[in-house]
Amino acid sequence: MAISVSPGIIVTPLAKDELTGPRGEGYRRMIEVSAAGCPGTPDEVGTVGALLMGPDGGFITGSDFLMDGGVTAAYWYGELAPH
Repeated sequence: MAISVSPGIIVTPLAKDELTGPRGEGYRRMIEVSAAGCPGTPDEVGTVGALLMGPDGGFITGSDFLMDGGVTAAYWYGELAPH
C-alpha cells in the first residue's frame, strides 16, 4: 500500500521564518490567492494521516493527498499562473 501526503505551507516555526524571510512576500502571495486563503496547520496534516492510517482509510491505496489549500491550482490555473 503506497500513500503519501504532500502538504503545502503549514504553520510551523520553519514556515514562520520563511514567511518573514527574503522570499516571504512570494509565500504570502501564494496563501493570499489560494482557495483556502490561509496556511495549513500541523493538526490538519495529522488528521489526514490519521484517516489514511486508521480503519476508515483501509481501502485507500496508491494515492497522493495534496493538501496545499489550493496553491497548486492557483499556480497552474489562477492568479499565480505563469504568463
